[in-house]
Amino acid sequence: MQIAMGCDHAGVEIKKEIVQLLQNEGHVVIDCGTDTSESVDYPDIAEKVAAQVMDKQIKGIIICGTGIGISIAANKVSGIRAALCNDVYTASLARQHNDANIVAVGARVTGPGLIQAIIQTFLETKFEGGRHQRRVDKIMALEKQGKTDDGI
Repeated sequence: MQIAMGCDHAGVEIKKEIVQLLQNEGHVVIDCGTDTSESVDYPDIAEKVAAQVMDKQIKGIIICGTGIGISIAANKVSGIRAALCNDVYTASLARQHNDANIVAVGARVTGPGLIQAIIQTFLETKFEGGRHQRRVDKIMALEKQGKTDDGI
């Protein structure tokens, strides 16, 4: 499976661990940065990951200090349903009920073992469809509200 992944400076160390884990499992990781502890702007990383997710129709992983800012930024990209998950249960439901295509985690608020479990759960869990599809369709319809034909 191809997976797009990116982090800001707060998530560099855990990203390295997750990339290694995923590669060991046979996944191809598209690394969208960053690789340094120097300050970077998380919206730039969110945009890169979201673009890969939409272009390739794959799942994504994004990491910042809390996961909040990077998930907000990713959700501004049309077609993205990024879910900030702080436990395995929400990671599972993000996929089962919301068909989330990006998982966001916070490197400064969630331990590395739990982050690994959240990501594993997110990647392994399937969307249930059914009554949930109607709701996802309504979420996606919200993106179109307020836009004119010229995209403004």
